Amino acid sequence: MSEINKQIPLNFRPQNQYLRQDFMVSKCNSPALKAVELWPKWPFFALLVFGPHGCGKTHLAHVFADHVNLNLKKPLAIGFIEAREVKKNKVLRIHERYPCLVVENVTAQVDEEALFHLFNVYQNEGGFILFTSLYPFARINFKLPDLKSRLNMVPRVPISEPDDQMLETLIVKCFSDRGILITNDVLNYILQNMERSFSYAIRLVEEIDAMSLALKRAVTVPLVKETMRQMSHNVQHELF
Repeated sequence: MSEINKQIPLNFRPQNQYLRQDFMVSKCNSPALKAVELWPKWPFFALLVFGPHGCGKTHLAHVFADHVNLNLKKPLAIGFIEAREVKKNKVLRIHERYPCLVVENVTAQVDEEALFHLFNVYQNEGGFILFTSLYPFARINFKLPDLKSRLNMVPRVPISEPDDQMLETLIVKCFSDRGILITNDVLNYILQNMERSFSYAIRLVEEIDAMSLALKRAVTVPLVKETMRQMSHNVQHELF
C-alpha cells in the first residue's frame, strides 16, 4: 500500500485509570500491593517499590494515596513529586503541606543533598514517604555516603516481570482502553510470540493500534505478525 493511501494516526493516548479496582493483581505485584496497603502499620516511615518500566508503580502509588484517605477521618492531600525535582529549598514546604508523600522515579540523577534533607525531615519530624524506582537503592550509584546509608534502611518490595496471567490481563486491558476487542486467536498469538515484559506488552499494543489505524485494517493475527516484525526490525536497526 502506498504512503499516500495510508491514514495518518493521531496520537490520542488513552486516559490512565488509577483506581484500586483497576489495579491488576498477580503473583508479580501482590507483595507490593500488600506492603503499600499495610500503611499506617509500616515498620518504617518509608517504603520503596521498585520494578521495570510499565509494571504499574505509578498506579500503585495512587492506590496508596487512596488507601491513606480511606483510613483517615479527614481527607489528606498526598503529594506526588518526581525525585529529580526535589530541591533543598523546597523540602520544608513539601513536608509542611504533605505529611504523606510519593517520590517517584528515584535514580542517580537527583539532587542528593536535597533527597538526604527530605529523608531526614520526614524521619525526624514525622510523615511517610513512598518511593518508586526501577532498582533497589543499593543498586543506584549515589555519591553521597550519608544518603546511601539512609536509603538502604528503607524496606523495599519488588514488582517482578509479568507472569502469563498478568500478561494476558494486561494485553486485553490495553486493547480495551483503546476501544479494541481482540479475538482469542490474536491474544494467543501475542502471548506465544511476545517478549515477556511489561514495557514490550504496552509498546506492542500501541504499535498494533497505530498500524491498524494507518492501514485501515482490523486487528488480526496477520496484522500482529507484521507489527512484531516491524518492531523487531526497528530494534535491530537501532542496535546496528
